[in-house]
Amino acid sequence: MRRGACAKLDGMAGRPREAPGWYVISLRPRGEHAGLRAAAARAGAGLIALSPWRLVDRTDAATLAALDAALAAPCVVVTSPTAVRAAAVMRPLRDVQTRWCAVGTGTAAALRRAGVRAVDVPGRMDSEGVLALSALQDVAGCTVGLLTAPGGRDAIAPALAARGAQVQRADVYAREVLAPAPSAVAALERIDAPCALALSSGEALRQVLAALPPAAVRELRCAQAVAASDRLTALARTLGFRDVVRAAGPRPGQLVSAATVARAPR
Repeated sequence: MRRGACAKLDGMAGRPREAPGWYVISLRPRGEHAGLRAAAARAGAGLIALSPWRLVDRTDAATLAALDAALAAPCVVVTSPTAVRAAAVMRPLRDVQTRWCAVGTGTAAALRRAGVRAVDVPGRMDSEGVLALSALQDVAGCTVGLLTAPGGRDAIAPALAARGAQVQRADVYAREVLAPAPSAVAALERIDAPCALALSSGEALRQVLAALPPAAVRELRCAQAVAASDRLTALARTLGFRDVVRAAGPRPGQLVSAATVARAPR
């Protein structure tokens, strides 16, 4: 990325203010950038929001029937806070006779807010981590509910089926693909400071690379890719990123704190 000086106008005082020394690029869905924006701001960075999609609840009869089947299972796996919220709109979520497994701490917190008291959470917040939970080891002949979205955490259902479980999957929300916002593309193409790409979804990265114009793709690949897992680290390198670092996990603070471009010599 190029590096230079530019100033922005302070809307409160009407005085020029310095642009951030570096930027975080977010691939979160539209309207879901707040956590990463706040973490970036605490580190003195700006944020460029490249949303590949927006999240849409599914409330049709077929989804409701799938949800009822999933909630009837003695063990239910939930892949995201969005899945919790979408499911809770249709049915109350309780932990009576149900063992709940969450992919990460954010999903676990959402389940507790929805009324679930006990949640199993892995130390490693990804598909491999949740599959390592003790509740999901001896599942041969058992039914496991899965609350998720099409294309989301697709390794979980096949792995559980391979262990002999009957998976009752409910896709309670969907990802509606969006064209990149022209303002975000323009910001990426003219950025004049170091950038770190917060990478917590391989599907989101592939979608963005396919949708961006060539000049923006070149600029994006110049960013440091901060990957939330070993799998994403390998994927970033495969997709042409040369500067790749591994974050401790997928949370906004973990991704931002792992970026080394903020500490590189100017």
